[in-house]
Amino acid sequence: MSTTVQSFVLPVQNADPTMVFGEAEFTYVDISAVDRGQRKIVAPQELTPDTAPSRARQVLAAGDVIVSTVRPGLNTVALVPDFLNGAIASTGFCVLRPNQARLDKRFLFHWVSSESTVRRLVQQATGATYPAVSDKVIKSQPFSPPGLAEQQRIATILDKAESLRRKRYEAIQLVDELLRSVFNDMFGDPSANPKNFELGTIRDLVASANYGTSEKASEEIGKYPILRMNNITYEGGWDFSSLKYVDLDSATAHKYLAQRGDLLFNRTNSKELVGKTAVYMRDEPMAIAGYLVRVRMNERGNSHYVSGYLNSAHGKRVLEARAKSIVGMANINAQEMQDIPLLLPPIELQDKYARIVEAVHARLDTHQAFLREAVALQSALSHKFFGSVGAEEAETC
Repeated sequence: MSTTVQSFVLPVQNADPTMVFGEAEFTYVDISAVDRGQRKIVAPQELTPDTAPSRARQVLAAGDVIVSTVRPGLNTVALVPDFLNGAIASTGFCVLRPNQARLDKRFLFHWVSSESTVRRLVQQATGATYPAVSDKVIKSQPFSPPGLAEQQRIATILDKAESLRRKRYEAIQLVDELLRSVFNDMFGDPSANPKNFELGTIRDLVASANYGTSEKASEEIGKYPILRMNNITYEGGWDFSSLKYVDLDSATAHKYLAQRGDLLFNRTNSKELVGKTAVYMRDEPMAIAGYLVRVRMNERGNSHYVSGYLNSAHGKRVLEARAKSIVGMANINAQEMQDIPLLLPPIELQDKYARIVEAVHARLDTHQAFLREAVALQSALSHKFFGSVGAEEAETC
């Protein structure tokens, strides 16, 4: 007789923040608060009930495991630390509260994070434009963990692999922080304009802005790898670990291929993630999917500068304020993106910043190689412990 996650977790309280906190501030956790690479809650918000979004409803407890229910963030998983006991979570998370007499919280965290679990959730996601899973789908996953002592032994092993992977990831994050510091030093806080640069819009720096292809992608077959919204990280980097492929007509392929130096902008995503931006820095041409905008600069602009602006703290606030919500999604189209105001520093200064960015990224290769090794180790261990957990049941779901 098969068992499911539901058998091992406890109910979670839903509440209106006004009823719980009155007019006092409370801590709110949504998907933007979770660093997917660290698998940690790193940036919870302090809100008042009158400024809280309608999705702020789930009361967290220390030891809960939160799982995003919306693609491409189904691997956005975090363990709730002690200091967030009593915080409020978005309904965009499935909150799993382990019955501690039967289930170790760290074992649950690693199981939910495993490739096999994420793969099953992706396969069961529904929705043509913005696939998602329900709490019911997550809690109905086949789940037959060993005894508590064995769970704790497995969790201890996977904790060490997770720690190694996280350290490699954090080293890369430090590079991103360095570049943000360089941006602020060279251009100043965009909201204050301390260097008195000319004020304009992104449009002033753009030569062309085109949407990607709507051609259906394949897991294995196709002439070109295709970049999708999940390949751009929230911080403005790249994740090429999950690529699909597409064939393009030779006569029109140039319309949908990214070249070195192109700025790619994610026009449709959740409100927290819409506007993810990165500069493509490979020589290999890749196709771009329809949810991305390919932007090429004119003689006044450098794509690294625009990317640095949109990935700055100020730029993220501007993007969230300008995103239009449509049926659970948010959108900033190509024209709206070009209307975003920004400072227009001299092209010589933009180019100098770009040279620094490219020099730093050239040194990232070693860190990326170490990270891939750590991910491979963690993946192998995860497959050993979880690859077959519920496999027979999953095949019939």
